Amino acid sequence: MKEKTSKVGLLTFIGMTVALAASIRNIPDIAASGWTMFIYMGVATLLFALPICLIAGEFGSAFPENGGPELWVSNSLGGSFGFATSWLLWVQMFPGMVMVASALPPLLATAINRDDLGKNNIFTLIVILVVYWIITFLNMKFDMAKITGQIGAWAGIYIPLVIMTILGIWSVIKSGINPMSILGKFSTDKLFPDSQTVKSLAYFSPIIFIYTGIEMSSVYITRIKKISFYPIGVLITLVFMFFLNTVNGFLEAAVVSPSKIDLNNIVQPVIVYDKILGLPSWIANVFSILVFIGVSVQLSAWASGPGKTIISSAKKGLYPPKFKFWKTDQFGDSHTILFTQATIISLFALVYLLIPGINSAFLELVNATTVLYCAVYVFMAIGFIRLRVKEPDLKRPFKVGNTFVAWLIGIVLILTITVALIATFAVGTLMNFIIVAIISAILILLPFLFVKIRKKSWSDEVKELMAKENGQEVEKAK
Repeated sequence: MKEKTSKVGLLTFIGMTVALAASIRNIPDIAASGWTMFIYMGVATLLFALPICLIAGEFGSAFPENGGPELWVSNSLGGSFGFATSWLLWVQMFPGMVMVASALPPLLATAINRDDLGKNNIFTLIVILVVYWIITFLNMKFDMAKITGQIGAWAGIYIPLVIMTILGIWSVIKSGINPMSILGKFSTDKLFPDSQTVKSLAYFSPIIFIYTGIEMSSVYITRIKKISFYPIGVLITLVFMFFLNTVNGFLEAAVVSPSKIDLNNIVQPVIVYDKILGLPSWIANVFSILVFIGVSVQLSAWASGPGKTIISSAKKGLYPPKFKFWKTDQFGDSHTILFTQATIISLFALVYLLIPGINSAFLELVNATTVLYCAVYVFMAIGFIRLRVKEPDLKRPFKVGNTFVAWLIGIVLILTITVALIATFAVGTLMNFIIVAIISAILILLPFLFVKIRKKSWSDEVKELMAKENGQEVEKAK
């Protein structure tokens, strides 16, 4: 189907990128790390997020077509790795979207003055299922990518961010750093992870992976008025996210005690701020509603984004034509993909019935998402280096330094990912490591196996079906 989408400017594109990657729901992870947040955020920003942005910026300018990471890896490492990339970006969102959506129940509970429901696993499951299915149907009917970029990011991210920051600064000025808070009394040794125990690394991986998905706005690169807007928009989002998380993480850590912090409840610091300042409780209710919108916006952006990489693979005949993953609507989305992922995400949401304790379930989902996304970034880093060596003269409107710099950026990203994964499993149990390792290995190897067994006729069948579909659209237009 012919797409009916308009071109977007720099500000709207930044909003679309923010909707995909930025969220104040990550602030509790920052706060929980205490004074080490500055080291962790510095590493996350400079050694993880910045290399990803630079690699994505160069790739996006060199291949300004639909496909994003799948297209980049296909052109640098080959079709099999490209297919594996699109597959991993898609399957990682199954536990990942449940993890994001798990922030919704506490927000709704606070909005209706029923904080106890925020820790109820059954309530959490119901809210996740209802909201995600509503978002799925909205993406089938409207251009949600543009709507979230222009409106949703303001209502759900920028405005609540301003509210939280102002209240936090005001509270800390009034009461100072609570000696019983996460920060407690300052000492220089608190700035660094405790070398005596791996438990000090518990929040390193969640902080590192705050930035996952910052490159996914590349799927909208064909909709930008100027290609140069892509690297600019992504880098601006990166700077915005750094200050968003660091400042508010510090403010929350200054007033919330380590024994009472709830990783799944972003409204908690605002409630504490209201008590310190003697403000009415309805402020927290309004804040909850706004952040609820913000998290829903992020879910909506992800419902559409990764699926486009599957569409790109499907049009190449890498999926059975009868799945109809190749068939898109006027907004460039596949209804089959949207429905399929909503169904699988609903099954993953059942983790909240199987794992006692909201915090435990939340951390398990973080770990389940981490390894799959890391594999994609490793593919991108290797492909980035290989393409520089293989095709040095390829036109790159946005180019990151010379070949040595390209090698350095790629290696830094891979090493940072390696350290983050080690930290992830070092603080967990052996059983958790075994389960996640087995599942990750299967999901990473599965697309390579699928490429081997797929029928070559699928490509021709898809081309015929797409030609027939386009012909019908032309007839309808007449």
